[in-house]
Amino acid sequence: MKPLSVVVHVNAPAAAVWEVLTDLEGTAQVLGGVRGVERLSGDTGYQVGTRWRESRVMFGQEATEDMTVTAVEPGRRTELRAESHGMRYRTEFELRPVTGGADASPRTQLVMRFQGEHAHGGRARKLLGALTAPLGVAVSRTAMGQDLADIAAAAERRARARTA
Repeated sequence: MKPLSVVVHVNAPAAAVWEVLTDLEGTAQVLGGVRGVERLSGDTGYQVGTRWRESRVMFGQEATEDMTVTAVEPGRRTELRAESHGMRYRTEFELRPVTGGADASPRTQLVMRFQGEHAHGGRARKLLGALTAPLGVAVSRTAMGQDLADIAAAAERRARARTA
């Protein structure tokens, strides 16, 4: 699958967006498609090596993936990896503070990049992947857009609560 990229503009500072992204225990309350999150690693924070099991609805079915944080630049960028059903997935979130504008309130551009690739080769698997790729891209792009909208809404609520 070619890398997918979706961008959303958030009316909140990058710090509020980062808090939402890294709050594993709050994920199921923020992301509408997520049914539950179970922390697998012994840590309590969010750093390289943090692992969790995430259950979400995909294609009308509940799917569970084990996620691992593989890169962190606090407040700026994080990368996650997962492997499931013969596929490897990589997800990256990048936060870009937006300056300027008429009202001077802090805003953030949130970029989500996603890529899946076959973990194990084989001609038949590659052919099947090529045939189903357009559906996978469409479903993934829709899910990414919804996740980003949910993250943006939660970050904006947090930012408003701080200024109230």
